[in-house]
Amino acid sequence: MAKFVLFISGWKSNYLKEYQTDKCVMIAAPHTSNWDLVYALAVYWKEGVNAKFLIKDSYTNSMFGFFFKWLGAIGVDRSKNTNLVDYAVSLFENNDKLVLLVPAEGKREKVDKWKTGFYHIAQNAKVPVSLGYLDYKHKIAGAGYLFNLSGDFEKDMHIIEDFYKDKTAKHPELYNKKIF
Repeated sequence: MAKFVLFISGWKSNYLKEYQTDKCVMIAAPHTSNWDLVYALAVYWKEGVNAKFLIKDSYTNSMFGFFFKWLGAIGVDRSKNTNLVDYAVSLFENNDKLVLLVPAEGKREKVDKWKTGFYHIAQNAKVPVSLGYLDYKHKIAGAGYLFNLSGDFEKDMHIIEDFYKDKTAKHPELYNKKIF
């Protein structure tokens, strides 16, 4: 199914084995369209990666909740004042394998800078960060780098920003390449 989705849409997968690991926070960027999830999941399924992502629990508790869970959704009750970083860290502590997709922009609209939850999750869970990407210009999706955070926030963010500077979003006008 995943290969078919990629073939029919003209997308290619670029997810080298050296960038695959049992546990990581996978940045999902750029994120300007609902189609981003379709292409990203197609690549992960093609490569045998069982990626997960956090979503409002109204989706996972709905009539179609089984479908969202099948896609990899983990429902989160946003009505409570829940610390998502701590919750995500606990997911890593309680799972032997977890690739957690995090859209660092936080939404599909233009943002002034990325949210830093992905950084704090990876740092607190002591897992590497994987740079997952979608490049609509070249129709390539995958992961281009995997690294452990140094603890120097600015240094790490410069590495991440540099990686994403040549990636083209579906809606480029909504993607701010200056991430921090």
